[in-house]
Amino acid sequence: QLQLVESGGGLVQSGGSLRLSCVASGSTLDHYAIGWFRQAPGKEREGILCLSDGDTSTTYADSVKGRFTIIKDNAKNTVYLQMNSLKPEDTAVYYCNAALGFVRVWGQGTQVTVSS
Repeated sequence: QLQLVESGGGLVQSGGSLRLSCVASGSTLDHYAIGWFRQAPGKEREGILCLSDGDTSTTYADSVKGRFTIIKDNAKNTVYLQMNSLKPEDTAVYYCNAALGFVRVWGQGTQVTVSS
């Protein structure tokens, strides 16, 4: 059974960078669509990046376009979220998600805090 564990969150100043990791175990990610989501305090969880099954296309939310990138390392069964030019409004708990048909798997989340 697929399990996901995120790490790499922390406190960073505005304009800085962070790289989050999402390590998969129990199954490979080969046939899954991979998404990164975030949830800020008092707000609903929002999708910010989605890498399609087969790694053929990536969809970005307007709020992160040009700043965030999703990177998939099949050898390590790991997906990364590279976040550059961070802003205070990027402060949230970040989650990775793997989807295959009706199956949805979530990680536990990692906190990112951007100070102004």
